Amino acid sequence: MAADKLQTQLSVQENGQERELKGAERAAVLLLALGEEHGKAIWERLDEIEVRQVSTAMANLGPVTPGMLEGLFVDFVRKISSRGSLTGNVDATERLLTNFLPGDRVAIIMEEIRGPAGRNMWEKLSNVQENVLANYLKNEYPQTVAVVLSKIDSNHAAKVLGILPEELALEVVSRMLRMDAVQKEVLEKVEQTLRVEFMSNLTNTSRRDSHEMMADIFNNFDRQTEARFLAALEEDNREAADRIKTLMFTFDDLLKLDAASCQTLLRSVEKDRLAIALKGSTDAAREFFFGNMSSRAAKMLQDDMDALGPVRLRDVDDAQTGMVNMAKDLAAKGEIMITKSKGDDEIIY
Repeated sequence: MAADKLQTQLSVQENGQERELKGAERAAVLLLALGEEHGKAIWERLDEIEVRQVSTAMANLGPVTPGMLEGLFVDFVRKISSRGSLTGNVDATERLLTNFLPGDRVAIIMEEIRGPAGRNMWEKLSNVQENVLANYLKNEYPQTVAVVLSKIDSNHAAKVLGILPEELALEVVSRMLRMDAVQKEVLEKVEQTLRVEFMSNLTNTSRRDSHEMMADIFNNFDRQTEARFLAALEEDNREAADRIKTLMFTFDDLLKLDAASCQTLLRSVEKDRLAIALKGSTDAAREFFFGNMSSRAAKMLQDDMDALGPVRLRDVDDAQTGMVNMAKDLAAKGEIMITKSKGDDEIIY
């Protein structure tokens, strides 16, 4: 439709004023519209033949109607926007940097971009999963491990230390207690070793479990889509389907919250969204959430639910997904604990 309209604006009209602009005429009109100040830079980049062609077209151009001018500009912008789009990515950035920076400098910058978040090496290590870092450090000298753990976030260091083999962990603790100020040269050597042998390989070797990734995707399906995909997957690969279901965190998993966590979540969810979420939930879910409210609050919520009347399944799905995402956000901040089972060892956030 837009192309047809544009062609109409640029088409030849035998009995009217508008006509089709072609070739050098189009360039001539654009340069006329730009004027001396803005068109000068373009004129300077044209070769002798192009200048002659555009000048000849301009001299013989005749009247240009507003419709012809508008059509030409719209066409120009459309072609520029479709052909001149830019895509920023890691590879394009690396190619650009290589043109004006030394190779070793580019390698360091790209490692900073590709590696875990952090402004320097020690902040980056504090963002590496503790089991990954512990698995690397267990093969290092105790003194090296002591230096690393002394430089990273103490909370992260505690988690790493707890994973290390007991004998190594005790030796590391002993060395950290006796450790004086680390010489700059030693620290730089450790940092360089970590950058070359650990951080540079981390991006290539660490890969998120595909089942975890799919569980996150399934968590964001509405219930009908989720059921459809799970049913199909169960027929094709029951083991994979079972693992994904185990990893998924759903609205029903909220019923495993302890009382304090549940009450924190309820305070964070908008009341109208909570009413919709519970309107489409099971009796067990309503009983659980009502049980973590005061009698008065539960009565008011029940009244709100009754006042809603029929609700669409899609709206229920959205509200329940919102509660699940809110729970995840609160867990990430350490304000609540959410689990996949009643076991004390099953905390997943």
